[in-house]
Amino acid sequence: MTGISVLRVYTSHFVFSSAQWCQSMFSLVYQHPDFLVINKHPGVSVHKDDNDQPLLAEVARQTGDEKLYLIHRLDKMTSGLLLLGRNRDAASALSTNFAQREVEKYYLAIGTKKPKKKQGAVIGDMTRSRRSSWKLESSKDNPAVTQFFSAAAGNGRRLFLCKPHTGKTHQIRVALRSVGSGITGDEIYGCENADRGYLHAFALRFPYKGELQQFVSIPEQGELWHVAEVQDALQEWQSPWSLTWPKLLLKSKS
Repeated sequence: MTGISVLRVYTSHFVFSSAQWCQSMFSLVYQHPDFLVINKHPGVSVHKDDNDQPLLAEVARQTGDEKLYLIHRLDKMTSGLLLLGRNRDAASALSTNFAQREVEKYYLAIGTKKPKKKQGAVIGDMTRSRRSSWKLESSKDNPAVTQFFSAAAGNGRRLFLCKPHTGKTHQIRVALRSVGSGITGDEIYGCENADRGYLHAFALRFPYKGELQQFVSIPEQGELWHVAEVQDALQEWQSPWSLTWPKLLLKSKS
């Protein structure tokens, strides 16, 4: 039984320049004895490069941890909340939460064009396409599932609040392209250049040792997040788990 819940909202209170993004890989959001929550900056990779993980090494250097464990991943262009385990047992428990889909994840994205629908769900299998890209299929054998709301983002763009129920590679990027609104600045699936790829890991909620952990990270890095229409929508979405998300009727595997 999950007991007390505490909501922690992170904002840097100043606007980063592109040069500052490069100088700093992350901002520390929260330190728990068993885990860390960081705000990963855009353009920073979480993947191993020649058996080295510079992001984790830099976080450990600043926090004094001997070793950190990556619980989940974000694409290089994606900014926002990233969860790191501080010991093996905590990492195992948190990874199990993700595997059993006990973690609620919410993302923000800005799309270049008006979508085919303003809200709803994108459900379908994903298969490899050309090079490093993926595509959405009409089949639903092992589907990627993404719900979304949207709002005006100024200059014909659209702001999306996405709730993925699965964790497929490039899932949200492919989903938004499939509804006709590729993410602004996305070099693979988008159609408009920008100062960054506009996808941000906005909120996390998960149980841990009887307490419901809740985190929200307001996006700061990128000029389009500061458009008035976007700021208005963010005020409405600061507790994304409290919104009325339609129930999904998914066929269970026999």
